[in-house]
Parts: sequence; C-alpha cells; structure tokens
Amino acid sequence: MEDLKILVVDDESRMRKLVRDFLNKDGYIVIEAGDGQEALDIFYADKDISLIILDVMMPGRDGWEVTREIRQTSKVPIIMLTAKSEERDELLGFELGVDEYISKPFSPKILAARVSAILRRTGVSQGNEIMEVGGIILNKVAHSVSVDGREIELSYKEFELLTYFFENKGVALSREKILNNVWNYDYFGDARTIDTHVKKLRGKLGDKGEMIKTIWGMGYKFED
Repeated sequence: MEDLKILVVDDESRMRKLVRDFLNKDGYIVIEAGDGQEALDIFYADKDISLIILDVMMPGRDGWEVTREIRQTSKVPIIMLTAKSEERDELLGFELGVDEYISKPFSPKILAARVSAILRRTGVSQGNEIMEVGGIILNKVAHSVSVDGREIELSYKEFELLTYFFENKGVALSREKILNNVWNYDYFGDARTIDTHVKKLRGKLGDKGEMIKTIWGMGYKFED
C-alpha cells in the first residue's frame, strides 16, 4: 500500500503525538512540525504531502499566516485546529481556503474520519482502494461492495468490518483485535456486537458469507 504523508503542525508535542498515533494506526505517514516556519520549510521541501493538520495559535508564524502562504501556491487540503470556537474565526479559516475546522478538545477518531473523508473528496487516497476476493469486490473510495457482479447494501460498520477482513485475509483475528481496529480503542462495548455484525454481514454476502470462518473461543478468520 502506498502510504500517504500528513503534516501535523502544533507547538504542543503531546497533541502532535495524539494525532500521530491515530493516523499511524490508519496507515498514514505522519511528519511533525512544532511551529509555522518549520511547517513551511517541510512543506516546500517535501512535494508528497497529501494533507496538513494545522494549529492556529502558535509562536512566531501562526496558522493563519501559514495557510495564507501555502494557498498562494498549493491547494493541498488543510484541517485547522483551534482552541477558539468563535464564528468569525471559522469564517476566516474558510475564506483562506481551509477545508475543515475542528475545535479543541476533539475526538481523535473524528479527526481521523475527517482526514479520510477529505482525502476521498479531493481525489487523494491510499492504494489498494479496490480489492477482490472470491468474487467479492470492495471499493473503498466508492464505499461499495458487489458479490458476483451484484451490488449489495452494507451499513457503515458492516463495510468497515468487511474491509478489515479483506486487509487481514487468512489471519486469525480475536474479537478484541477486531473491536480495537474497527470500533477503535475508545469503544467500551460488549464483544457480542461483533458477532451480531458478522451474522448480518454473512447474511448479506449470501453463499460468500462462508468465507468468514468462526474460530471458536477466539474470533474469526476471512479466507477464500
């Protein structure tokens, strides 16, 4: 898979680490900058940056100034992070060409979802977006699944679950691991929710549902 580079700019190392850990889990390469000038230096030196997550309040060159300069030469997607939540700040951000505006404190899971959505919307996405196993075709960009040429309707979580199975074909997956990766680490629900989703997913896949094997006392394995 071709990893995408995301530049995270924040003068708080703790905040950069929080964002980095969640984005790394989704397969992105994260480059960090502690201030606006460092961010610009990195951006001009690396032409492969696919998205920028940018804090507003920083010493020296703040997020507004960085955005203004970048927008003179590039349309790279920018997500602005700020402790402020005033409407005029959001309007200024959008006037400067910011793609998303997220106020602190925020959910890292929501931020990761916004990153994925923006990259899809702007036509930038990771490799292996269309995968096929045993007559099941999964398109991550279109968020669609077809079985032997017939498109089927999946809920958001069913789609995420099937994607995770595709990406781990032939690997024995515990219920805990599935929870951590599909429902994310901040999910504190009952592991039985996985069994419920697997049952529904199998039903929608028809005969292909047999590709999701039950490993008694552990979890599941997806194999052709």
